[in-house]
Amino acid sequence: MRKQLIRITVVAAVLTLPVAAAALAKPEVVRVGTLYLRDNGGISPTRLPTHEPAPISANLNAKIGTSDGSHPPAVRSVNLDFDKTIQVNARGLPACSERQLIARSTVAAKNACPEAIVGSGEGEVEVAFPEQQPFSATGPIVLFNGGVRGGTTLILIHTYVAVPAPTAVIATAKLTSIHRGHYGTHVVAEIPSIAGGAGSVTKFKLTIKRSFTYKGRKQSYLTASCPTGHYYTEGEVGFADGTKLAITHVLPCTPAG
Repeated sequence: MRKQLIRITVVAAVLTLPVAAAALAKPEVVRVGTLYLRDNGGISPTRLPTHEPAPISANLNAKIGTSDGSHPPAVRSVNLDFDKTIQVNARGLPACSERQLIARSTVAAKNACPEAIVGSGEGEVEVAFPEQQPFSATGPIVLFNGGVRGGTTLILIHTYVAVPAPTAVIATAKLTSIHRGHYGTHVVAEIPSIAGGAGSVTKFKLTIKRSFTYKGRKQSYLTASCPTGHYYTEGEVGFADGTKLAITHVLPCTPAG
């Protein structure tokens, strides 16, 4: 059955990466026409030191859909900035290369780079082939540390699709430091097509968390402080039909000490 053809989606992982930095007090919904993006997640813990960075994990529970029930367009690009008090720290963390993930199933990819995994979860894709009823398929999402190169932190997002034949797809998200008001990190990602362009991500859940030891000291892949009681996230998600959703969140945290 075609419902078994798509095993995971890359879009969910790339989209969740920057947005996961924000601690959401309640579900946020962004709309353009009939298209909407709903995200409901946060960071843990939300009570953080005022100035010193502390380890955190980030969680996302999101949905993309249309108010009229039509098949949503596919995500094609993500450009987002997130708060300077939230840091991604991959220095000293074991890294995985793209060649280690090519042509591998999800299990094989995880076995190839077990120490480079920084996130995991599950996504749902709706596929609408011409002259067929749309159907949904779910599967795992895996994020790997791709290393730090020239000031850019790389994240490899592994997906395994079987439409029209089994193949592994690896997307790369690039994170760079910026200095723009509240914002300290810029994320750029270009999203490959799913099922020849017939697939669109509709739901995803993801947890990003990793601790490791570097030079004898315990490190966390994600850290944050809370000097002002708020986090800021801003950017844009582009879709295959030309639609763009602007995302701007001002979200709470609790200063401690």
